[in-house]
Amino acid sequence: MSKIAAFIKELALPVVAAPMFLISGPQLVIECCKNGIVGTFPALNQRSTEGFEDWLVEIKTELKKFEKETGKKAAPFGVNLIVHPTNPRLEADLKVCIKHKIPLIITSLGAVAQVVDAIHSYGGLVFHDIIKKRHAEKAAEAGVDGLILVAVGAGGHAGTINPMSLVAEIKKFYDKTILLSGCISNGRDIASALQMGADLAYMGTRFINTEESKATEEYRQMIIKAGASDVVYTAAISGVHANFLGASLKAAGITEEDLKKDRKIDFGKELNTEAKAWKTIWSAGQGVTTINNVESVSKLVANLKSEFKSAIEDQIKILEIYPK
Repeated sequence: MSKIAAFIKELALPVVAAPMFLISGPQLVIECCKNGIVGTFPALNQRSTEGFEDWLVEIKTELKKFEKETGKKAAPFGVNLIVHPTNPRLEADLKVCIKHKIPLIITSLGAVAQVVDAIHSYGGLVFHDIIKKRHAEKAAEAGVDGLILVAVGAGGHAGTINPMSLVAEIKKFYDKTILLSGCISNGRDIASALQMGADLAYMGTRFINTEESKATEEYRQMIIKAGASDVVYTAAISGVHANFLGASLKAAGITEEDLKKDRKIDFGKELNTEAKAWKTIWSAGQGVTTINNVESVSKLVANLKSEFKSAIEDQIKILEIYPK
């Protein structure tokens, strides 16, 4: 039996729209799923477990309505849970996920076997994000169904390893679903991710500039104007190295000396501070270099499909030149 997630074959594109802090909400998730790609959001984007459950009900209701009216099957959706002892809502939010049988759970900051087992109890899948081999090994031991490889250049809390090396290293010992994250902004990038050995492309920054995201217009315009060199990798904001738009750091009055700080984070004390910071200090990956507009999820997915198809066709043409 295949160890790769079965739902992949039913998608319009092998894409998961990543759960973005303060950016992903029900509208973005719903439109992604309607258009055949996996939509996700962080549970903590809602201020309470009750509000979180309201979002789940909204998403499930809208997707059920879509399927009834169109006769089409929506893509599955997922929720990101922070699996860390200092997340006071973990237990309550997990119970809500089990109650609603959320198809996909994305875990961060801890791969815990008990959490994985709880999600498996109703048939749900667990994907865990990692930036290095040691984290991947621990997650594999916990029994996760997929690993999200966050490579250099990704938005948010990114790693520092080249995607080709990271995929190759993880595939030596892990034979389940592999997702690749980092600078994936168009259909050709999606094709490249699959060629490197990933099963799914994990896209965040590109979906900030959709009409359905919760990003402000200023945020979106800053992404359009930015290039790869305008993205700054620093631990000064949250205590964990992450990629941010340099222009937003400058606007917040953060100096070069501030950016060199590498203090250890205490998630229990820093969670509220981080949330406030990320409202005005904006995260993005180096993939901003190919983002030059704001469009609906529907139009974006259509364009991604076309670009993906063209990229594959180009590869077939190369085979005609190098048949051996």
